[in-house]
Formats: sequence, structure tokens, C-alpha cells
Amino acid sequence: MEKVALVTGSSRGIGKEIALKLADEGYHLVINYARSKTAAMETAAEIEKKGVKALVVKANVGRKEKIDGLFNEIENTFGRLDVFVNNAASGVLRPVMEIEETHWNWTMDINSKALLFCAQQAARLMEKHNGGKIVSLSSLGARRYLKNYTTVGVSKAAVEALTRYLAVELADKNIVVNAVSGGAVDTDALTHFPNRDELLEEARTKTPAGRMVETKDIADTVMFLLSDKSYMIRGQTIIVDGGISLLT
Repeated sequence: MEKVALVTGSSRGIGKEIALKLADEGYHLVINYARSKTAAMETAAEIEKKGVKALVVKANVGRKEKIDGLFNEIENTFGRLDVFVNNAASGVLRPVMEIEETHWNWTMDINSKALLFCAQQAARLMEKHNGGKIVSLSSLGARRYLKNYTTVGVSKAAVEALTRYLAVELADKNIVVNAVSGGAVDTDALTHFPNRDELLEEARTKTPAGRMVETKDIADTVMFLLSDKSYMIRGQTIIVDGGISLLT
């Protein structure tokens, strides 16, 4: 049976790594992007070399009408969805006293609202074919203070809370819902952090595991949660940080 997976924000970074691993498992992929069309097309080409199909869809998942359009394309092209990885993220990195309403709304829409309305649409497709799996990406800032991280941290805390609610309410549709929270990973996303060098240095020198987290570490954990081996794990956020959060 041919299965289909959607990974939002999958043109690069962790999302791309997850998409490639899903392609290796035989999934057809929906590659979603908001700005990086060239990168999305390059990712799709890599995926199709693995013998599966890749549908590329531009959609800002912070806007509900774009989410509706994305899922319409998925249904029209494949007629099903088995896996949804909620990876797309954005945010304004400012001290709390400098946050404006537009900063708050932008970050919450893409990082939190998107999970709710994408999950609703995904569940409607999944329940037609005996269920599916949903995994979201979170970060340590959802649970601990990180400098300039207020909007993102709060939005990721909402993702983790929503993961718990979705896990309970979608269980009777045979849909398994979890999240993965990663430590600092040296991806393009980290270039927007004013204190990027400080974060990377701390991760390199203080992580008990002896090295900082890599995209592969996050992707491997996501793949575990998407496998049948994790069936009884529900509504949980798995921390993948090499143990650094245990020190503070």
C-alpha cells in the first residue's frame, strides 16, 4: 500500500532531513514551503530519485485559507494522508518589552495555530484510511527561559499542550500524536538568533553527550515516533538534547 506524508517547512534543514528519511521508507512526500522555491524543488528532485513521488506546495501555514489550499492539493493528488510532520516554524526574536502585536500574531499563527488547523485537515484524510500519525517539532524554549525567545517559546509551549489534547481527541480515529523537542541545532534557522554564537558554544562545550545535537538526531526520533514501535506513546514531547537541559 502506497502511503503519503506531509512535512511542512521541508525545503531545508530538519524538515528536509525528515522528508528524505520518509522517502527512504517508501512514502510519497508533500514538500511544503513558504519562500524557498528553489530549495523546495531541489528537495523534491532528491526525493524522486528514491523512486517515490514528490508534490511541492507553496503555503504559509500561518493562514488558514492557505492550509485549506494545501490539503485540497494533497487530496486531489494523492487522495490520502498517513503522516503529518508539523515542522514549519518562524518567530520574532526580541526582549519581552520590545514585542509588538504583529510579532506575537506572526509567531503564534505559524508555530501554534498551524498545528490545530493542519491537524484537523490531516485527521479528516487519515481517518478515511485507518488512521495515521502526527508529530510536531518543539524546542527547549517551551519549558525554560532562552534569551530573546519569548514569542517562540510561548508558541512552542502551545504546540506541546495542543499535542496532548490532539492525542486524546484523535485517538478514537487511530491517529497517534506526539512531539519532539530539540536542543540547539546548527541550521539556517539559527542564523536569525542574535546570540547564535553563544548558543552554539554552550551546546558544543556543555552537552553531556559530548557533542551538540544534529539534524539526524531529531529526524531519527521523529521517525521512531512515526513507526509502529511507538504506538503506545501518546501526547508526549520527547526531548532530544544530549542531556543539556538536565544541567539547568
